[in-house]
Amino acid sequence: MPKRSPAIDQLPAVAQAHLQQLGENLAIARKRRRESMKTWADRIGVSEPTLCRMERGDPSVAMGVYATALWLIARDNQLPALAAPEQDMGALEEAVRAAQQRSVRKPASVAEKMAALSEQQVLKQEGAASPQASSKRTRSKLAAKT
Repeated sequence: MPKRSPAIDQLPAVAQAHLQQLGENLAIARKRRRESMKTWADRIGVSEPTLCRMERGDPSVAMGVYATALWLIARDNQLPALAAPEQDMGALEEAVRAAQQRSVRKPASVAEKMAALSEQQVLKQEGAASPQASSKRTRSKLAAKT
């Protein structure tokens, strides 16, 4: 008898319940199609006892067996969506947190604050002069450069 996988012992109860529901749903699908266990097992490529275990939601049944059963009822196209990256909310939330942390700016140093304050004071003093005076200063600076 094969050794039991530790992953099966660590399977969360809610995941086990979902596997049992999947197995029950597959059994219902087989019965609705009026397929015998022998015929269904042959079509899946497993023994009848394995089919019985799958219909009970046994986690030791290979994923390929479940996938083949889903293929028989034309539901295998849903398999990729189970782990689609856009549905992985945990990873998406982590990516958003990481982006937010990268975008946080460091507080300005005292020297930067002082420079900004003195610049504001200069601008206020220049702002007291008329806009025409400021444009004259700009023109005179440009003329001095040429």
